Amino acid sequence: MSGPEGQSVRQDALYADAVAAHGGMIARLSAGYEADPALREDLEQEIHLQLWRSFAGFAQQCSLATWVHRIAHNVGARHVHCAVRAKPAGFVDLDTVDVADTRAGPEDSADAALTLDRLYALIWRLRPIDRQVMLLHLEGLDAAACAEITGLTPGAVTTRIHRIKALLARQFAGGNRP
Repeated sequence: MSGPEGQSVRQDALYADAVAAHGGMIARLSAGYEADPALREDLEQEIHLQLWRSFAGFAQQCSLATWVHRIAHNVGARHVHCAVRAKPAGFVDLDTVDVADTRAGPEDSADAALTLDRLYALIWRLRPIDRQVMLLHLEGLDAAACAEITGLTPGAVTTRIHRIKALLARQFAGGNRP
């Protein structure tokens, strides 16, 4: 099938493959970019819409995984940018991150759900580029793949990951609430 109908079938098939392979990543990424559950759902829907639209121009210049991550992170970054313009959130540098968790005491820190909440609380406070790098790293992408998606160099990605991991280690190992 050629023409517009063939393009639509190809676009639908690529989208279905992408969602089957990377739908979980899109949900986790949405949670990493947006704390509010209703806005998170909107963001996830926007990522899916933009991903489907993007397959009209997908010429397989990179892997499907890289394409999905790139589209998802671009939509997430645009979401954060718009939110910052609408209401400045007070992003901080990695060296000065201090997130207060008022929901639980130190005895609850072993709970996996609380630990994940604490991790997201810290990630939500990072500058958008640091947030993007950390979310990609948590998805298991290496520095080269992160660099391809973010436009940073692999060395810059590695440095950011190292600094963010050190920050997380200080926050969690020290018993501090991020």
